[in-house]
Amino acid sequence: MTTPQRDETDPGGSDTRAVPQDRYDLRILHAVRQVIQRIDIDSRRLAARHQITGPQLMALVTVVEKGPISAAGIAKQIYVSPSTLVGILGRLEGKGLVERRRGQADRRVVHVSATEAGRALAAAAPYPLQYALRRALKHLSVAEQQQTADSLERLVRLLGAEDIAPEPVLRIGPADALPAPHPTGHVTGQ
Repeated sequence: MTTPQRDETDPGGSDTRAVPQDRYDLRILHAVRQVIQRIDIDSRRLAARHQITGPQLMALVTVVEKGPISAAGIAKQIYVSPSTLVGILGRLEGKGLVERRRGQADRRVVHVSATEAGRALAAAAPYPLQYALRRALKHLSVAEQQQTADSLERLVRLLGAEDIAPEPVLRIGPADALPAPHPTGHVTGQ
């Protein structure tokens, strides 16, 4: 028995391929592809309309909401490494959206504040996908949220991807530029 699976976020409903209900591998891959496509569409739309990436917007919104805030504080809030954040802040500063200042008491601490242009962009841009997910999850029970997280984490283990650090930006490129497959060549986490 097959049921047509359609991407509900695609207003044209262009995906009319039938996915057999008993082919869990295909259903899972189909769902993962839809999530990846959603991330890609949102990222492209954000870049085209506001000339900013998702991670840059997350950092900017954090600065607007919590700032002035230390660079380390931003990194913790948006779950990126301090070294990744340095690049993000450099691009935001280059666009005139944030300012960085060294602390008076401790020169090693960098405080970040939003400029007027940064506050305006944060107010005009859509919330990053992470925040949309957080809002959507509030409609699920705690048990459903836990089950979703557990299932996705298990999928990561099944694919042997637990050693891959999550990047704040999805990188798509030629296959030879991608990380090597899991070294053992077998499915893990069963």
